[in-house]
Amino acid sequence: MTSPTKLRIVRLEPDAADDFCDCMHPESVRHARMHLEDEAAIMTAADLFSLLGDTTRLRVLVSLLHGELCVTDIATATEVNRTTISHQLRVLRSNNLVSRRRDGKVVYYSIANDTLTQLLELVAPGVCNIDAGIAR
Repeated sequence: MTSPTKLRIVRLEPDAADDFCDCMHPESVRHARMHLEDEAAIMTAADLFSLLGDTTRLRVLVSLLHGELCVTDIATATEVNRTTISHQLRVLRSNNLVSRRRDGKVVYYSIANDTLTQLLELVAPGVCNIDAGIAR
């Protein structure tokens, strides 16, 4: 029979005397802190997930996974009125999540980068299955 493992709490004291934590795995905490130092990057990621948290915006982005569409086509695909789609496209465009291309009077929208496409495919595979639709 083995004896129970005794856990040891180690006080991790970084450079700042008033910044400390009681932790069991100091190296893991130190590693985690290294990744949390860039507050701007954390805020950018939080903003991105906030943008993706709106169901209408997410529906717009999923509709664009198969290629570019105009506002009317996006509205038809998502079953959301054109005014709402136009507003959400402005939000997405101002946050660099979609890009647009004009062809005469028609403006076509597309997902701005492959990283966003990969993220959408990762977080919502059931609705983002590109193989089930038209290939790009």
